[in-house]
Amino acid sequence: MSKPLTATTAATVCLAVAALGDEPPTRIMIFAAGGTIRTRDGRTYRIDLAKLAARFAADGVKIPLDVNHSTEILAPRGERADPVGWVTAVELAGAALFGTVEWIDPAGATKLLRTYPYVSPAFPAPKGEAEWLKSIALVASPALGNQPALAAADPEETQEPLMKTVLAALGLAETASEAECLAAVTALNVRSADSVPKAVHDATLATLAATTADLDAIRAAGRKAEIDGLIEGALKAKKILPAQRDHYTALCATDAGLASVKALIEASPVLLGASGLDDKPTPGSEVATLSAEDRVVMEQLGISEADFREANGLPKKP
Repeated sequence: MSKPLTATTAATVCLAVAALGDEPPTRIMIFAAGGTIRTRDGRTYRIDLAKLAARFAADGVKIPLDVNHSTEILAPRGERADPVGWVTAVELAGAALFGTVEWIDPAGATKLLRTYPYVSPAFPAPKGEAEWLKSIALVASPALGNQPALAAADPEETQEPLMKTVLAALGLAETASEAECLAAVTALNVRSADSVPKAVHDATLATLAATTADLDAIRAAGRKAEIDGLIEGALKAKKILPAQRDHYTALCATDAGLASVKALIEASPVLLGASGLDDKPTPGSEVATLSAEDRVVMEQLGISEADFREANGLPKKP
């Protein structure tokens, strides 16, 4: 299964492929990542990349770039161990540590890299932690994994399909230069640093959802109170009938509906006139007789005597 493109992966491929040209690379990856690393033969070391970079800067001395660790193996025996270049600076880039190379014979270096395409750092680590960079070697078989080849063993061999994939992922044209590739990787690092951690993102969404639910509940309660007040007021003003309560309440379900009902009620005339019984005592068990005016109103509204009595709080006929 393919893995997502990261800044370190992109930088590794960019440097490896860029080195396949006629000129040797002027920037090499020394460590793909820091922390606890395990060599291919089983040794374990602790690598603090920031510490190594700081020590290199403090020493102010360029370190040799040799072949097969000649500086560490041949020189102590008094044998000749000429370097093929110098590492003049180191820098952190994403999770990796890179070195700037000054080749003694750039023309010869290109051919040399086809025989020794990998880098292998030498560092004192008396207690299991790298203390400083002593030298860098070009080797055919590196002790550390995840090292990009600085050149293909076969000069006719290319990594064009892989490079096209990386360039496409970075949004670059197939003709992009090494500088453009590395600039895109730097931008990828910046975007990664600015991204919000998933845990924070999820917690924010949960809080937003809870807050939204609370606001919705508050709005719903306020809306219900407003609708209830509007309908009760219309009933008391006798602008709607009790039988119409549910109908008008349903119309108020939306903001537009509520506004329309308000306008309709405000413009509606009083539907029910006075019964003429307001000043008359209500007999204990007697049914009030409707007046002629009451019956005219009933006829105009097209309602039954039972509905009229209910609307006016009058006892029903047995």
